[in-house]
Amino acid sequence: MTIQTAIIAAAIGCTLLATSNLSAQANDSSAASRPESRWGLMLNSGTLVPTGAQRDVIKRGSVSAAQLTYALTPAFAITSTAGWARSKDVSIADDPKLDVFTYDVGVEFRAPRWTMGKSVTFAPFAGAGAGGRSYNYRKLDVDATHNAAAYGSIGGEIGVGRARVRLEARDYAAGFKPLLAGGPARTSNDVVVMAGLRFASR
Repeated sequence: MTIQTAIIAAAIGCTLLATSNLSAQANDSSAASRPESRWGLMLNSGTLVPTGAQRDVIKRGSVSAAQLTYALTPAFAITSTAGWARSKDVSIADDPKLDVFTYDVGVEFRAPRWTMGKSVTFAPFAGAGAGGRSYNYRKLDVDATHNAAAYGSIGGEIGVGRARVRLEARDYAAGFKPLLAGGPARTSNDVVVMAGLRFASR
């Protein structure tokens, strides 16, 4: 089993476990049932994991991302994300450093938050969106390439008091234009796994 398959399987398992407990938690009158602020800002850290043929071009790299969300309803939110991955081009000599920038907007469907014990809560979600992906050599005098990108996501948010830890796995499909050798553009695939911490307004 590949690492991205294991990550997605674990996320799906957590979501199914949460969903199976929603009805049992529907009558819970704890603080978790009270509404939070519609706006959310989170700084995430994670990993970019190339898959398929992309593994022969892009090296796995660390990701930093800023994420802004607005909840239209408790079950539906708009999510905007800007991410920066520090990678390398492993297809050419010396493996030059490569910056991978991702910027997108998507929708997020959230299940009701439910409690695990007296103070821990969990809220699973799934989403999808589209935007762009740019590749830029950090030190080589080569023009950056810009491509369309789309993703599907799954994850959950664990709450302890006011603290919220968000875990998310995204499967990206993006265009990829060869950076140096030339040739036709193709569709590439990678998985981005992120985690972030925020504090609720109440």
